[in-house]
Amino acid sequence: MNSVNIMLRKVDFAAHEQVVATYAGMTASTFKYDSGIEALRLSNERGHLVVLPYYGQMIWDAEFDGIDLTMKNMFSMPRPASDIAGTYGCFAFHSGLLRNGCPSPNDSHALHGEMPVAAMDKAGLECGEDGEGAYLAVTGAVEYVMGFGDHYLAMPRIVLRPDSTLFDMAMSVKNLGGAPMDLMYMCHVNFAYCEGAKIIQPAPFTPDRTQVRTAVPGHVQTTPDYLAFIDALASDPSGLEVLDEPQRYNPEQVLYLREVGADAHGNTACMMRRREGDAFHIAYSKEDFPQTVRWILVNDDQQVAAFALPSTCEPEGYLAEKKKGNVRELPSGEQADFTVRLGYMTKTQADGAEQQIRAL
Repeated sequence: MNSVNIMLRKVDFAAHEQVVATYAGMTASTFKYDSGIEALRLSNERGHLVVLPYYGQMIWDAEFDGIDLTMKNMFSMPRPASDIAGTYGCFAFHSGLLRNGCPSPNDSHALHGEMPVAAMDKAGLECGEDGEGAYLAVTGAVEYVMGFGDHYLAMPRIVLRPDSTLFDMAMSVKNLGGAPMDLMYMCHVNFAYCEGAKIIQPAPFTPDRTQVRTAVPGHVQTTPDYLAFIDALASDPSGLEVLDEPQRYNPEQVLYLREVGADAHGNTACMMRRREGDAFHIAYSKEDFPQTVRWILVNDDQQVAAFALPSTCEPEGYLAEKKKGNVRELPSGEQADFTVRLGYMTKTQADGAEQQIRAL
């Protein structure tokens, strides 16, 4: 593998967008939102990603072949916040790492943990070539250290390739502390809700394999009718295969896929096919991500179809996941690596991908 690394500096980000690198038909340009948050646009012939290199290295925006992949939201730009709820308009973020999910009244952690809005210590660009060809990547690192607590190094990475509408979102975390640390990681991808889309998944829409969450967290405002409705969906989730009834998702619906199929290498995938025949797609390792979560919400302010959230745990908060045995332990000095390939597929690509998923 050959590569050239370019270290980024915050002082080089200005209000006007400026190109800082071109490589193999791809471009990287920097700019700064009016909110003061730095942004890096990675572009190829098919579209672009907007990455926030110093702000949890979240992906704020994703667009390919003229299709906006990002959830409808209330935020015109990313905003400084102490947790992800204060800037919930991004396409994807790293959820975790010590804590994850929606905290219960007895939990002390922020929504989805400390990583989503972490202030990165450094960020960079990498231009290179590997076994799949040329690529342009955003890199970064943040050291988390707490007196009398945990100590780790998180190293996120976003990889774009020429003429591709799929890209990689990766996270590596190394335990620098002298004791084992808790690890809870979810690749939280907020795809746009598409009316009439059909979800293709490597598990049947039966109650045992597509499980509807009936324990509703405190941030969701419920009614007796809603609670009765989710009980009915829990008995028969097949009506959630096609997104043709948006009222089903206000309030939100959360589902867990059980025993998802995988290929001989342990890889699995999910897809949401739009009415036009094209699709949003996500692929990942079942070994790295033993849980697959689905979150769909449709109201006047937010519309999101997070049809597959690869995760090491479910999103019910630290105490609940600890009780379930879903909190991973990372020994001192060891590193955990996660990679998800995701993005947009044309109709032709989606036809082939659907056959592959149904064969899993």
